Amino acid sequence: MNVRRRRISAAALATVAALGLCTLTACSSNSAAAGNTEKFDVVASFYPMAFLAEQIGGEHANVTSLTEPGQEPHDLEISAKQTAQLQESDAALYLKGLQPTVDEAVGQSEIRTKIDASTLTSLEAHGSEPGGHEDEHGHEHEGGKDPHIWLDPVKYAEVAEGVGKAFEKADPDHAADYRKNTATLVGKLNGLDKKFETGLADRKTDVFITTHAAFGHLAERYGLTEEAISGLDPESEPSGARVKELGDTAKADGVTTVFYETLVSDKTAKTLAADAGLRTDVLDPVEGITDASRGDDYFQVMEANLTALQTALGAA
Repeated sequence: MNVRRRRISAAALATVAALGLCTLTACSSNSAAAGNTEKFDVVASFYPMAFLAEQIGGEHANVTSLTEPGQEPHDLEISAKQTAQLQESDAALYLKGLQPTVDEAVGQSEIRTKIDASTLTSLEAHGSEPGGHEDEHGHEHEGGKDPHIWLDPVKYAEVAEGVGKAFEKADPDHAADYRKNTATLVGKLNGLDKKFETGLADRKTDVFITTHAAFGHLAERYGLTEEAISGLDPESEPSGARVKELGDTAKADGVTTVFYETLVSDKTAKTLAADAGLRTDVLDPVEGITDASRGDDYFQVMEANLTALQTALGAA
């Protein structure tokens, strides 16, 4: 196997053991599970990147995520132990502009293969909410670009192809399998794209309201308009002016539903919905999978999102 291997010192083992990093399915009690295994060790920044690495890497990859299940990825602060763990891995897969502490840690690390998903597809500026492209945690995304590319199956497929090529180069002994796995994943993503295109074709309105301006790429792909509540903390009340504006939008465009997500409070959405006489429902940005998620993986949650959009937009 043509992958750089390192000798594990006692200190390194202690560091990795203390991390408690989780895979996509469970936290491993094996101190070597987060790096220095006989597999292609990949550290992913958060769930959408870890899912790609798992799907493409298959049996040859050992994938760990810096963001634990249920943790809001925008809030992640990299610890010194996690920074050290990066050094013990063969590749890092991340999305620059979404998690600044990850960007810094990866940039300063000596890890040989650094895969920035934002370079593998095009990012556009989105966000109709006042204040531009500041997210709900007050973070300005680099260059005003929307980083939520995984919510567009076409862009996510483009990222998958780039990740597959990077894995082939970093671990050429298993290149054929990575190529095959990538093709399978891209085929499934293309199928998901068709489901969205067909499922949303006959709708009564194009407009949907969210608490988190995460769905700009998805909206653009399928000719929809996302209206997001202005850069508010998830726990705070929406401003009176924005509630009125969105209430007027709802009446004018036949909006029925205010969407909230699983990893943050639904308080903002329920406040707005109550004031505007609208329903609430979940539109999941698929930033992590928890017991509250409507599905066990990316595809299941995205299909649940499609069903929710169909109902809200009158396409069901």
